[in-house]
Amino acid sequence: MENLEGHKLWGGRFSSATDHKLEKLNCSLHTDKRMFAEDIQGSQAYAQCLKEINLLTENEKEEICVGLDRVKIEWQKGSFDIKNGDEDIHTANERRLKELIGEPATKLHVGRSRNDQVVTDMKLWLKSNLISLKNGVLRLIKALTVRSNKEIDVLMPGYTHLQRAQPVRWSHYLLSHAWSLKNDCDKLENNFKLLDVMPLGSGALAGNPFQINRNQLASNLGFSKVTENSMQAVSDRDFIADFLFWASMVGIHLSRLAEDLIIFSSKEFEFVIIDECYSTGSSLMPQKRNADSLELIRGIGGSLFGQCCSFMMVLKSLPSTYNKDLQSDKEAMFTTFDKLLSILEITTGTVKTLKVNPDKCKSALSYEMLATDVAYYLVRKGVPFRSAHRLAGQVVAIAEQQSVNVCDLTLEELKTISSHFEIDIGKVWNYENSIEQYQVIGGTAKNSVLNQIRSLEQWLKNQIPERDDLSEAGRRVRNTFNKI
Repeated sequence: MENLEGHKLWGGRFSSATDHKLEKLNCSLHTDKRMFAEDIQGSQAYAQCLKEINLLTENEKEEICVGLDRVKIEWQKGSFDIKNGDEDIHTANERRLKELIGEPATKLHVGRSRNDQVVTDMKLWLKSNLISLKNGVLRLIKALTVRSNKEIDVLMPGYTHLQRAQPVRWSHYLLSHAWSLKNDCDKLENNFKLLDVMPLGSGALAGNPFQINRNQLASNLGFSKVTENSMQAVSDRDFIADFLFWASMVGIHLSRLAEDLIIFSSKEFEFVIIDECYSTGSSLMPQKRNADSLELIRGIGGSLFGQCCSFMMVLKSLPSTYNKDLQSDKEAMFTTFDKLLSILEITTGTVKTLKVNPDKCKSALSYEMLATDVAYYLVRKGVPFRSAHRLAGQVVAIAEQQSVNVCDLTLEELKTISSHFEIDIGKVWNYENSIEQYQVIGGTAKNSVLNQIRSLEQWLKNQIPERDDLSEAGRRVRNTFNKI
């Protein structure tokens, strides 16, 4: 009987064709072709290993490597001809290599499986591309830090429960988001550690029987370690789950910043004006200027967690080693990467171009926001805090009953609440004084905020590799970052 599946890597034992609908569902080339360079890189390094254990001659190894270079050029130029039977990037590259160099191409896959090949490709791709996301986060942190330095004297209400709470500096508010993003950068280091362990050489699940030098192979591919268990290696997608969760957290942080700015840019607040470059209008109402950039950031930020959640459910019930369910890993990885990169860029552009309205910010301050300062005033007079808190609340209540500001209450009226009130209570009714009392590390006083800015500036400076030992990826980071 004719072998109708013989053109496939796995078709030798099949005598009938795959259903065309399953064929379409099974094909992942439309997604994983983005890893063409990594797949070729892994194959060339593996060919070198096969040569060193005499499963390839020097000439065969050279033919394979040169042929793969030609395949890579075709992908880069967009001239690669995808054919029926090209299930994935591994199948397509091997098929094209055989067309170019003939029989030596059929020796390349010995001891290797697509199971260890695909996870290696994904790790190589993320190792190369995570730097773009980190760079995007760094640029946003820098934009927030630069604004904070320039606009440090702008005062505004700080909020809890979306209610006015205490006076703070606009810069202190901006830096609160910068520090969350800085934490995201720190967490990313764990992703790099997980990615730095090479799975190639694990075969389908049992390992490689040809005594290849995995440590040398890892070194040639830029990994610092190799996996210790072949069964774990081919099924491991923890690095994808960690990446998706990390991206979800960045998306949440961007979404929260976007939500604040949407509120602050409304007519009810008018603390900020979103630049027209990052706004859209209404098809019906000519006066409208909508902060669609921020709404898209907020929406996409939520969809990133959707990718994370759905992929975690794929992993939850899988039996040991590789299962085809894992084919969804690449779609989750690429979609999340693309979406996060896009909203990082839009967030940075929005932050850099928005205009702050200092007068509107300051006019939103109200004297009842200094009620905590009244309590602190009493504490400094020797009153226990719980008692001071109760007395300050009574001050607010009396002002509300009289429909006046708390600062308009007379000293005599205040003394009916507590004999500890004296003429110096008048110094409390000053927003700048209120802010400047928070001198501790992390406070909203000017010196504290300047220290935050200096700390972030120094940290940002340390994120840029020195010129002497820059890798190609490091040069991309530095060059892009210096354009900010």
